[in-house]
Order: sequence, then C-alpha cells, then structure tokens
Amino acid sequence: MQYGFYGWQDCAVPARSGDVPGIHTPTDLYDALTHVWSADTCAPRMRGDWTPENRTLGQCSITAFLAQDLFGGRVYGVPLEDGNFHCFNVVDGHMFDLTSEQFGDAKLDYANCPEQFRETHFAKEEKRLRYEALKRGLIDWLKR
Repeated sequence: MQYGFYGWQDCAVPARSGDVPGIHTPTDLYDALTHVWSADTCAPRMRGDWTPENRTLGQCSITAFLAQDLFGGRVYGVPLEDGNFHCFNVVDGHMFDLTSEQFGDAKLDYANCPEQFRETHFAKEEKRLRYEALKRGLIDWLKR
C-alpha cells in the first residue's frame, strides 16, 4: 500500500511498547488516526478550513507527540511563514511526518529544524486537551 505522508517509505520503526495494542508501526498509527482526526482535534485557528478530505489539517503537533509516545525519538518543527512550526518525527534516523498531506504538493524543508518540546506546546491548554482527545479517540477506535 502507498501512503501520501512524507517519509512513509522509510518509517518502519517498531512501537517501543505495547501500550496501544494494534499500533506496531507509524503506518498503523496513520491508518487508525484517519478515523480519529476531526475538526475537534484540529487547531482552532484552522477549524474553519478543516474537512474530512483534508483531515490532517491542524493536527501536526498533537499527532507528532502522540507518535513520540508510541515510537520514541524526537519531534522537530519546520518553521512556517506565520511564525508557527509544523511538527514531524525522527526516530532512530527515520524521519516521518504523518500530517504532511495538509500541505498538498508543497515541499517542506525538513533540514536543520529546531526540536520541539511538549512542555512548550502543551503550555497552551487547548493543545493539551486536543492531544488528550486524540489519544482517547485512538484508543476508542482500536477497541471497536
């Protein structure tokens, strides 16, 4: 199967624990999250543009930190023109961005990006709550 997210060809890193049964690789996580991402988990400033066809819109940081929980590694951020960062994961030398499809055909520059930290991102209460909702939604989806 082919995927549209950046790094899908080289993201065969195993989950570091069995905390979330059914999630063994980042592609497993992506497959499950396609049923969980929603306008409610989208960044508030982007909610008006969120659609099921562009389900990864506004989901980057909460998705990247959830992937970090499952696979380890680090979260980095591509600086954006609006001063925000688009988050992605690097695990054992494997780089992947589960939410890159929101940018369509635009190419992001993943080189020399600063590391991102959940303490900084989750200082925003709304972001922490969206992360928790995404994680709960994932677990609920996998229990179905």
